[in-house]
Amino acid sequence: MRTELLQNPVFAMAAAQFDQVADFLELNDELRERCKWPKRLITVTVPVRHDDGSTKVYFAHRVQHHLTRGPVKGGLRYHPKVELGEVAALAMWMNWKCALMDLPFGGGKGGINCDPRTLSQGELERITRRFTMEITPFIGEDIDVMAPDMGTNEQTMAWIVDTYATRAGRLVPGIVTGKPLNLQGSAGRTRATGHGVAFLASRALNKLGVQIEGATAIIQGFGNVGSYAARTLASYGVKITGISDVSGAVWNAGGLDLDELTKHVASTGSVVGFAGADAIDPQEMLTQPCDILAPAATDMAINRENAPMLKCRVLAEGANGPTTTEADQIISDRGDIFLIPDILCNAGGVTVSYFEWVQNLQRFQWTEREVLTRLETMLEATFNRVLHFAETNKLPQRTAAQSLAIKTVADVKSQRGLFP
Repeated sequence: MRTELLQNPVFAMAAAQFDQVADFLELNDELRERCKWPKRLITVTVPVRHDDGSTKVYFAHRVQHHLTRGPVKGGLRYHPKVELGEVAALAMWMNWKCALMDLPFGGGKGGINCDPRTLSQGELERITRRFTMEITPFIGEDIDVMAPDMGTNEQTMAWIVDTYATRAGRLVPGIVTGKPLNLQGSAGRTRATGHGVAFLASRALNKLGVQIEGATAIIQGFGNVGSYAARTLASYGVKITGISDVSGAVWNAGGLDLDELTKHVASTGSVVGFAGADAIDPQEMLTQPCDILAPAATDMAINRENAPMLKCRVLAEGANGPTTTEADQIISDRGDIFLIPDILCNAGGVTVSYFEWVQNLQRFQWTEREVLTRLETMLEATFNRVLHFAETNKLPQRTAAQSLAIKTVADVKSQRGLFP
């Protein structure tokens, strides 16, 4: 029954990664079972009246992977291809991510099967509020704390805060993170994931002895993560030569003007047609020579077909699960690409979400400088810890990062024991 519920290629990839690490850690059968499977799989229906008077029922999922180390933490996405298995995989990766960064959270993820691009602002608000009411028995600032993800934003979080507050009879800002600043959100939260990707990519170049000033980068995805990764890299002196989004890709070997590209995207909704660059096939873009390649859009972007053709020095995984298991093996066998695995590379978002949650509990606000300084300090320490573990145990960096994370969760489960 459990395999049928979670039948999905993304979950299969996450499970395969777990099994490989469990073998390395020599986890016993009991800990394997308890660490692998999510604690809760929640599916609710969300009936919504549309602007034209019609009513449609949407399916929504929320997976809470473990609450062993604290409340679960993870995003809420709106996308027409949301599936329970994929949500479960993302919750599992979030669990390892929080453990790797030593945050007092388990992993959670959620999604509503809808296309936000076809919905009005009023319809999005009604979907969000009804979903919040349906899921309220399973969330709370000490149970499950959601955040923005694909297709959602700080306005979505504001609606969740208000709906939850209406039922609770008081403002509970810690129910979500990624809120607007005037609703006790955190400075630096919006840029945190992309900033972290860029920061770690620059650290990888340092390790390789590559000068950052004048290095080149290709970014797959120009949403929240990709756009801030590009801007932060550019601020370091890195030249951004290629950027893609869901509609297409643009290329300029001399470097893209990010300010002009941002204006173009704001007015047209896509990077396609940008006058300051040439069009390029999005798949072809991934295999162009560069120092940094940052897949920051969808899962499984790096696969067995394109992995042998990659010409990057650093692969910085801004998205969750952007590299398939087969591609991972190819990259490991090649030995010429410095991989920063997703559970480390894109951990900036959940780390600053943790900062926001702490600020909400304390009713105290930190400055953006304080937030980003704390973030970089934690990323630097974890980066060095992963590299040391990989070198000491002669492991690929993904396996090293996941080993440290899974062992942290397994140790706590072992210490707490199993209630009869």
